[in-house]
Amino acid sequence: MCGIIGVFGNPNAAKLAAIGMFAEQHRGQESCGMAVSDGHVIRLHKRMGLVKEVFTEQVLARLQGSIAIGHVRYPTTGSATEFNSQPHLLETLFGPSHALASNGDVVNYKSMRQKLEAQGVFFNSDNDAELLLRYIAWQIYQNGSSITEAIRMMMKDVKGAYSAVFMVRDALYMFRDPLNMRPMVWSRMEDGTTVVASESCALTTLGMHEFKEVPAAGIIRVNKQGITIVENDPNLYRPTKEVRHCIFEHVYFSRPDSHHFDENVYEVRQAIGAKLAAQDEGLEVDLVVPVPDSSNFIGQGYANYKGLPLALGLIRNHYVGRSFIKPSQRYRDESVRQKYNVLPNFFKGKKVVLVDDSIVRGTTIGKIVKLLREAGASEVHLRIGSPQVKHSCYFGIDTPDESVLVANRLSIPEITEASSADSLKHISIEELRECVRLPDHYCYACFDGQYPLEVES
Repeated sequence: MCGIIGVFGNPNAAKLAAIGMFAEQHRGQESCGMAVSDGHVIRLHKRMGLVKEVFTEQVLARLQGSIAIGHVRYPTTGSATEFNSQPHLLETLFGPSHALASNGDVVNYKSMRQKLEAQGVFFNSDNDAELLLRYIAWQIYQNGSSITEAIRMMMKDVKGAYSAVFMVRDALYMFRDPLNMRPMVWSRMEDGTTVVASESCALTTLGMHEFKEVPAAGIIRVNKQGITIVENDPNLYRPTKEVRHCIFEHVYFSRPDSHHFDENVYEVRQAIGAKLAAQDEGLEVDLVVPVPDSSNFIGQGYANYKGLPLALGLIRNHYVGRSFIKPSQRYRDESVRQKYNVLPNFFKGKKVVLVDDSIVRGTTIGKIVKLLREAGASEVHLRIGSPQVKHSCYFGIDTPDESVLVANRLSIPEITEASSADSLKHISIEELRECVRLPDHYCYACFDGQYPLEVES
């Protein structure tokens, strides 16, 4: 999972992009990067680390230009190295420089890379965003295609999830996969600056409160002549009749103040909490405690439905990244130990409903239950705002091996025992579907294994 940003038409494009990237820092904390054009030269700066660490005032002062694209990375395809950080930049002898940043994963990466390498195309990384860039450039210079035509050909051949920003020296392009799996919204500032981002929270941080979705299989070009929206029939590129948004964006990844897929994220999470509470008629507890921060609104929905107090009894250290998107199990374990603490003298003798958004590997939740037990909680009932995660995601979430998923190793009673909880319940897929307006427009593959695209072995 990653976050992207694109800015066109502002002399402070780099600073605006950095602000937007910081707003999307929750989508990736491993590395970040930015490419900026002044109309003549595209300058690239990317490093391992957080936005505030990498893009200091001194660095931003060197990134002069009115067009910028940026990226925060959580590694899925490609190892956690600077070579795989984004954006990717391509300088050619035949024309303008090109840069691209993308959020998502390509599911036929191996075969497409082999196809391009057979045509003499060379790669500097094993990141699938570079594949998108190299394919587009290959179509332009090998076949004489326009940029729009090259992106169209890429959509036909390259399969997977991608919300991407692409730039040349004098223009910004934004485009999205035909299934619209990852969020992507755009808007204009009062001074005419155009901004596109993975989440609307980045746009509102920059002062924009009305925004539009990039259409399925759509291409939006922004240059000095204005904004051109090139829509096309997405059915030419996808095997399903409907789009397939990632439901996990609403459950976990997105910030609660974002709006995408025609939904307010916080409202979906509140609805999930209410569905969980409806299962618990007869359960007598003292309070509801969400695991901060992605579960806060799920917990609020549960508490409101039951008429119980919502207690922020777990304190999160916000200088520790999100444990699920840490690049290794060792880092995930370390971050859990450093990330949470409990209010002193708060849980003694209390019966608690502990609400979390998901159980993936099963390593985090047991440690949190232990914290509450040690703090004196007499009962801890786990309520999970997603169905059991049983299948790998190949579209941007780091669950490539189903053997690491606890739902495939232990039964619910065994997970309950292993976590030292008194009870454990998940929301069902059908109940989750009832929490969104257009349930058929979502992908639930991590729960049911029904993938919207064939995945390359």
